Amino acid sequence: MNKVDYDRALYYTHRSEWDNLLILMVRTQDQFLSKKIEHFLHAYNFEKDYTVIEQHLYSLLRYIDHANEITEPEIEELTLNSK
Repeated sequence: MNKVDYDRALYYTHRSEWDNLLILMVRTQDQFLSKKIEHFLHAYNFEKDYTVIEQHLYSLLRYIDHANEITEPEIEELTLNSK
């Protein structure tokens, strides 16, 4: 898990750079981040109800915030425990 991915996701979302966000979705190793981006982009492109788009956006932003709060030792500990 790379903290740069979370910073990029936040930056691309803030700047409405959807193409770069899509590229990040494909390249990131964090599957949760990838899925949150996928759900948001799908809602943004195809959903007519703005509240659904807003829910997916807030879900993505909450996950980015949560992931940025986790420190590096906690990430390593979680990775070691999952093996």
